[in-house]
Amino acid sequence: MRREKDSLGELDVPDHVYYGIHTCRSLENFDCAGEPVPIEVVYGMVKLKWACAKANHALGLLNKEKTQAIEKACQVILDGGHDDQFPVDVFQAGSGTSSNMNVNEVIANLAAVQLGGKPGDRQLVHPNDDVNKGQSTNNIFPSAIRVAAVTLTDPLMAEVRRLIDELNKKADAFKDVIRSGRTHLQDAVPEMMGQAFAAWAHALTKDLRRLEASRDRVLEIGAGGNAIGTGVNTKKEFRPAIARELSEITGKAYRAPENGIEITQYLTDMADISSVLRLIAADIGKLCNDLRLLASGPNTGLAEIVLPAVEPGSSIMPGKINPSICEAANMACIQVIGNDQAVQWAAAAGQLELNTHMPVTGYNLVRSFNILARTARMLADKCISGIEVNEERCLSYFETSGGLGTVLNPKLGYDKVAELVKESLRTKKTAKQLVIEKGIMTEAEFEQLVARSTAPNLD
Repeated sequence: MRREKDSLGELDVPDHVYYGIHTCRSLENFDCAGEPVPIEVVYGMVKLKWACAKANHALGLLNKEKTQAIEKACQVILDGGHDDQFPVDVFQAGSGTSSNMNVNEVIANLAAVQLGGKPGDRQLVHPNDDVNKGQSTNNIFPSAIRVAAVTLTDPLMAEVRRLIDELNKKADAFKDVIRSGRTHLQDAVPEMMGQAFAAWAHALTKDLRRLEASRDRVLEIGAGGNAIGTGVNTKKEFRPAIARELSEITGKAYRAPENGIEITQYLTDMADISSVLRLIAADIGKLCNDLRLLASGPNTGLAEIVLPAVEPGSSIMPGKINPSICEAANMACIQVIGNDQAVQWAAAAGQLELNTHMPVTGYNLVRSFNILARTARMLADKCISGIEVNEERCLSYFETSGGLGTVLNPKLGYDKVAELVKESLRTKKTAKQLVIEKGIMTEAEFEQLVARSTAPNLD
């Protein structure tokens, strides 16, 4: 053990750890979640510490030796070699002070070792005076959540695009398969099965546009605002310098805030991107509900499509196959919607110059990003790519659909078509059979009319 001292007194710290006395106190105090702050948020803080060190050096406030040692320490952490050094519980002081100090201590001690010292040697690199120079937890922690969100956006978008690609492949494969549409779960007008898949793909494409727009807003960071966002004890050039250095480190276009006080006390930008994740979850959930309905059966349901079998569906009913992938995805989406609810409540719970609900915001936001990325990948690979269509069943529903008569409206009018539909349901004859029998139109004319109904915008 080594003995360390802070403003509250002295404490023993294990020799083998790189964190220090503040972290040890936090470990004694906080244990609500039973799990640490997401490593993505920790890495966000580390990137900010790196950027701040470079900015301080450029402004003549941190010497080259310390700056380089801090940079190397940050690089080592970001390589994943010290994840176990960040054990502080998620539910801590509301601004994330414990985690900020945890990061400061680990970086300082790694830097001290770089300079020939040992952990706890504050004379070489001080966690507050050097690593945290010009910073406040109030700005660093929320900025770290923003960095984490920006970092996680690319992999999520890649997985959603993968899902979109698989849906579009099926849209092309099923473009000639006609089916009966349904509204209110009742027969409606016809469409091609490919059109159904294309609509699902387009909904997710719109979600990606929303995600890109919300990501732009979290590229604005408040680091360097200090305490309430006024930038106390720092030079005017510090905040834009941090954004510039962070952009160079990450390859992302971060920028200083338009209003430093606003960005310190409001978490709305993070709530905004969380709400987009909720919308993605809602659209993926709706997609899964549709797939489960269309695959229901095989003998007593719709059975228009066949989902790939991934496991036996029952421990008591031999041969039963369930839409397991879609069910797993549905539950994942429900979780994301719940995560967003926590983020929205946290964003609304600030008081005066600071919102003290930052860790729960970062925790739920990161979880949602990761859950959605894995869910989109699972759905694309384990479900969509292997879907087959039951053309015979689709044709049967199309021919007997009560909604098929709707395509006759322009020719016969609503009232006459309503009578035909009633007769069809009563006699079990299709709309096609009735119009041909009654001499209303030929088979060729009817087929042409139906074909036009699935492409209403074409001349």
